[in-house]
Amino acid sequence: MSGFVFNEKPITIESGEGPYLYSDDGTEYLDFGASYAVAALGHSHPAVTSAIQEQAAKLTYVQASYPVEVRTELYEKLAALAPGDIENVWLCNSGTEANEAAMKFARSATGRQKIIATKRAFHGRTLGSLALTWKQKYKKPYEPVAGGVEFVTYGDEEELAEAIDDETAAVFLEPIQGEGGINPASAEYLQAARDLTEDAGAALVFDEIQTGIGRTGSLWACENVGVVPDILTSAKGIANGLPLGATLCADWIADGAASHGSTFSGGPVVCAAANATLDTIVEQDIPGHAAEIGDYLTSGLEAAVEEHDLPVREVRGEGLMIGVEVKRGANRTLKHLALSEQLLALPAGRTVVRFLPPLVIDEEHADRAVDAMTSVLS
Repeated sequence: MSGFVFNEKPITIESGEGPYLYSDDGTEYLDFGASYAVAALGHSHPAVTSAIQEQAAKLTYVQASYPVEVRTELYEKLAALAPGDIENVWLCNSGTEANEAAMKFARSATGRQKIIATKRAFHGRTLGSLALTWKQKYKKPYEPVAGGVEFVTYGDEEELAEAIDDETAAVFLEPIQGEGGINPASAEYLQAARDLTEDAGAALVFDEIQTGIGRTGSLWACENVGVVPDILTSAKGIANGLPLGATLCADWIADGAASHGSTFSGGPVVCAAANATLDTIVEQDIPGHAAEIGDYLTSGLEAAVEEHDLPVREVRGEGLMIGVEVKRGANRTLKHLALSEQLLALPAGRTVVRFLPPLVIDEEHADRAVDAMTSVLS
């Protein structure tokens, strides 16, 4: 019996190194999706691989109520790297679990139920985080999902202000919507959300599962606009391929949190991978590199659109989180990129080609992506 949830692509991947994946027939693919931003440092990064091997030989697993040096190190590291003073860390296994925890912590700390999310948002697929996700195709087959969620238009300050009241437990925002089409929020909108939630005694939650870990040119996207939330959720690239999520909370949230748990919270091997990933990202200034190469790639794409009159409505994003809105459908473009140009990318809705490459790509890789898009769209 085979798996039945994923629609498998006609490419069997056998190995990977850096920004490249290799199929079982030896074909080399330039990976500009990084499995939805997971392979932040590229595939089989030597520092991460070494950390995994060393920890696996020492201790594979022990439940999180027993302190383990490698997990304590990760707690301290995430607390030190967190924006502002959101220094309390809850570890789990995925982004959807991190958002589930954020929902529970916000409701527990405020004693309220109402949660506000945005149209076109994506926050996960379990029944709690699915309730925060806008698109009906993800949740309709599983209804009823968790209740108490109200949706507002992303980027509309007036609508957000009208929705927030003294019954609001939390507002969930992606600083840049990923699945919704690579839509960056303005600094003014995020600051307004900060002010409104603070006045109402509600929690501001930033979902940085896709935008975090250096992808947008800072370690966290919220640092680009100088806005600190009460809760920040992270996953994807945090352990460079191993399953890990984190929910970072301000003191008032952590102090008011009720009972919560997870069997595999903070497994030692995964923590070792995360420590190595974060050390490399900080020591090599990977966010700065992502900002520089992201500007280079964005400029190259915009120049190609103008020079070749490509059917593109807009190129947008920050750092190495880039969306190219095409006029004739993203899936068709993605298929040709993969099969004709050996470039792997992702959709973000029906019309946006999404580039989330490993943060270690260089100008040569960016040039190849621009050439591939030019060839396919011409």
